[in-house]
Amino acid sequence: MLLAIDVGNTNAKFALFRGTELLARWRIATDDRRTADEYMVWLDQLMRIEGHDRAEVGAVIISTVVPRALHNLQLLAVKYFGVDALVAGRDPVSWGIALKVDEPQSVGADRAVNAISAQAVEPGKDKLVISFGTATTLDHIGPEGAYLGGIIAPGVNLSLEALVAAAAKLPRIAIEAPATASVIGRTTESQMLIGVYWGYVSMMEGLIARMKAEIGRPLTVIATGGLATLFQEQAHLFDRIEPDLTLNGLMHLYHQRKPTL
Repeated sequence: MLLAIDVGNTNAKFALFRGTELLARWRIATDDRRTADEYMVWLDQLMRIEGHDRAEVGAVIISTVVPRALHNLQLLAVKYFGVDALVAGRDPVSWGIALKVDEPQSVGADRAVNAISAQAVEPGKDKLVISFGTATTLDHIGPEGAYLGGIIAPGVNLSLEALVAAAAKLPRIAIEAPATASVIGRTTESQMLIGVYWGYVSMMEGLIARMKAEIGRPLTVIATGGLATLFQEQAHLFDRIEPDLTLNGLMHLYHQRKPTL
């Protein structure tokens, strides 16, 4: 089996694959101080709950946007799975796609992996991948799979945290769809929720429309990340939602290098 690990700024996601089949997935808060031993105590228990043994893992692949977390994950692979982890974007696991931007070395690993995954599910089409994380990113992937650039915007939760931190009297609220379609709130909490939720929907609508107009060709919109479903329920912004886009991208990246596991 393949253990795929994707480390974002907020969460680290772990998944087991047999061939191209995703068997199980777990997530843990990102902490670059977490040791290989701590990862294994957590992961071993979850693998056993799902009926898997660590001896079944024959390869590990990692993508990370948190460089300081990499060493302990590489140590995890060596110490507990007996393999050298492959690191996405580093030899011998080159991206296998063209990064047609001015600074290709600065493209985040998650965005490159998402491009690979998007190409696998929608080959031959222009694609817009929207990823809801600490930041919200919108990326244009060409018909042949090339990464052609995109947009970085503050994430939904990051925006809300900044609002609460800067305004002493505003309460903390959870992100959810407003109870009604009205955009005139009658309480402080409802006004905040309307501002964040419908404000974000409006930003997405505007950016998607601008990208479609600039590209000038049909564009398939693919969303990933925990908040994608929440926005789709009310606004229907996306053509498809792929919750495991990044993890599947790591699986595809591994198999581009080595056909079977």
